[in-house]
Amino acid sequence: MRMLLAVVAMTATAGFAQDVVKLAPERVKVLVDNEQVRVLRFIEPGHSKLPMHSHPAYVSVGFTADDFRYTFPDGKTTEEKTKAGAVDYSKAVTHASENLSGNVAESILVELKDRPAAAAMKTAMDPVKVDPKHYSVVVENDRVRVLRAKYGPHEKSVMHEHPAVVAVFMTDAHVKFTMADGTSQESTVKARDAVWNPAGKHLPENLTDKPMEVIVVELK
Repeated sequence: MRMLLAVVAMTATAGFAQDVVKLAPERVKVLVDNEQVRVLRFIEPGHSKLPMHSHPAYVSVGFTADDFRYTFPDGKTTEEKTKAGAVDYSKAVTHASENLSGNVAESILVELKDRPAAAAMKTAMDPVKVDPKHYSVVVENDRVRVLRAKYGPHEKSVMHEHPAVVAVFMTDAHVKFTMADGTSQESTVKARDAVWNPAGKHLPENLTDKPMEVIVVELK
């Protein structure tokens, strides 16, 4: 009897650990998937629900003011209200979710995979130290450091360095990047998109007449 109960419990737990992309492919899209991260865009209609599913540790970036109820495998629930632009870090979790609002909820999750075998890069030209006008720390722990970067119209930074990052754009952006070797390239990105960048040095410049805001998830 005990063995039967154990098998049932294991089966239930395995059932909970489902991939949210497979559960709701019309609402959850994969933007980036590599050895270090999987980046998901969530677009959840008002009062919609997602069945029980699992995430590894992740960073969330919210684009909308949201009101959600989360239900965990033990039946406990919690409700969370977040503001637009909120950034948070979560350890690995299994839960079901429900959008309690009548409004569409939009967010990006940067799921963290196992660290690569190579040692983490040490940044000698820390953007927070060399350019505190534009960069501030939002979250920092043993897995990530998350920065909020804000540039005014036509403002530029100074040469600085990042480890591998996921950049989540809060606004439309047209950016010129000058590299350490003096070469440059331009990039145009839409608000609510996310891109992967390997470790490197650059000097960004906002080429538009509007402010630019980016959430930079640095991987440790």
